[in-house]
Amino acid sequence: MSMPEAGQAAERDERGRDDYEEQQARVLMALMQSFCAARYRKADNTPCPIVQGLYLGSIGAALNKDALKSLNITHILIVARSLSPAFPAEFNYKKIEVLDSPDTDLLKHFDECFSFIDEGIGSGGNVLLHCFAGRSRSVTIVVAYLMKKHQMSLESALSLVRSKRLQVAP
Repeated sequence: MSMPEAGQAAERDERGRDDYEEQQARVLMALMQSFCAARYRKADNTPCPIVQGLYLGSIGAALNKDALKSLNITHILIVARSLSPAFPAEFNYKKIEVLDSPDTDLLKHFDECFSFIDEGIGSGGNVLLHCFAGRSRSVTIVVAYLMKKHQMSLESALSLVRSKRLQVAP
């Protein structure tokens, strides 16, 4: 084997190891997420009413079909990249694929989120907004919605949401 061929073989081997490690990291992350989702399903499984027609919660609330049905929730807005609709045949879903990161720009999604919320409430149903923990991404959308649709200040909207859901930390 010539030197260039040996170098290429070593590079392929290194890429193979990188791919394997990346795959293992994805599997580990999925397992951790499943563990956390199971915890939320037990400890944080009730949608929190914010204003008429609008609820906020975690993945636990989004997995609680009995609560969703009893609260007449017809529309579910998922604000997370890694979550999928749990009951797609039974609820109207919209998914905003964003990471839980301080530099995530949610502003560009406000209009489509607000339209979806208005559609759900306007149809006579209720809307659940959730991300994984129901603390940051979904809270940001709810606060912005209250500011725009209910003409609330940032302080008033955030205070209202915090009074309804203690876990809030946008």
